[in-house]
Amino acid sequence: MDKKLRIGIVGLGGRSFYSTGGLTRDLAQMDDVEVTWVCDLYQDRVDDAIKWLKEERNMDAKGTTDYKDILADPEVDAVGVFNGWEMHIEIATDAMKAGKAVGMEVGGAYSIEDCWKLVRTQEETGAFFMLLENCCYGRIELLGLKLARLGLFGEIVHCSGGYHHDLRGEISASVENRHYRLRNYMARNSHNYPTHDLGPIAKVLNINSGNRIVSLSTYSSKSVGFNEFNARERGKDHELATFKYAQGDILTTMLKCSNGETIVLTLDTSTPRPYYSRGFTIRGSKGFLTEDTKCVYLENEKTEEVPGLHDKIAVESPFFNNLDEYYKEYENELWEEYDRLGIKVGHGGMDWHVLRAFVEGVKEGHESPIDVYDAAVLLAVTPLSEDSIALGGAPVAMPDFTNGEWVKKNEKEQWKYSL
Repeated sequence: MDKKLRIGIVGLGGRSFYSTGGLTRDLAQMDDVEVTWVCDLYQDRVDDAIKWLKEERNMDAKGTTDYKDILADPEVDAVGVFNGWEMHIEIATDAMKAGKAVGMEVGGAYSIEDCWKLVRTQEETGAFFMLLENCCYGRIELLGLKLARLGLFGEIVHCSGGYHHDLRGEISASVENRHYRLRNYMARNSHNYPTHDLGPIAKVLNINSGNRIVSLSTYSSKSVGFNEFNARERGKDHELATFKYAQGDILTTMLKCSNGETIVLTLDTSTPRPYYSRGFTIRGSKGFLTEDTKCVYLENEKTEEVPGLHDKIAVESPFFNNLDEYYKEYENELWEEYDRLGIKVGHGGMDWHVLRAFVEGVKEGHESPIDVYDAAVLLAVTPLSEDSIALGGAPVAMPDFTNGEWVKKNEKEQWKYSL
């Protein structure tokens, strides 16, 4: 496809448009992309996006509050599904049935049947589908993936990660900001945002390509974070301070893989913390990588004993914050190119890479690097965790969305956005 990719955008909230790292804004910066439609339930958002696209990018986008208007346009090549969680899969499957390529934003599913619906629709239509999990293209995540593929960690036995992000203010302001998360925290208790941490780990452990997740178990703490936050910020009698939230403050999910590895994920969005972290950690028989202390330790590179090492706290260790020396030798070429070009977009550059992977995948006919089977596994964690919590933490089985194809080592076409 030599011409520009003509894309329609569904959903114009903060993640899509009203932030410096908005996906719609990032796509509009690309010389080979034309944003031809924008859609949102709120007309003012549609008007704002049309105005910005015209003034900043000289694009004449059409606007609508009904996404099916976009699907009916034969001139649209692809659809960006950037709206609230609840409608992701319905819009994505409708778009594939209409013959459109789909780039779908992240967020957990609401049922296992929805995950199967996504898989079956893609299989039936053959449409290009990509889950836009930007953290799979994070700098440290790609470093960890490269070190793992080179075997430098030895045999990997365990990975962990989390979504450690104080969202009390943002979620509590959902009514004013017309945001969907608050109603989810009120009504559901689930590991509702698992893909940022599990997505990169799944690539490290070759999930759906010689390995699979077979089961998971989730425990939830009690819920007090939103009540205390809103009592302080809005008053102890405010409805958000007195409401009995379903969502626990800290959720811990353990997953078991067919090849024997274990994974621990932590959802932590309702308690105070001074910094954001995905807690990305790889543990192998010969070394490890961990995000929180910005440390790589490879046992076979250790040349001498460090006196008193085991008595030192992390920040005193000679291995603390040593990532730069590994980036020099093992940096992914995507990040080398990004730095060389001086690109500045959302989330430190991850958004650029995931969007370029989508655009180039559609235009050049590459296999999706985060395909519908990957998406189904990641999204399924949410409804499965909900079931496990309701059963007191009992293990629940992860469906095999590949129907047995995972046993084959799927050697996909290698291109620069391959994962």
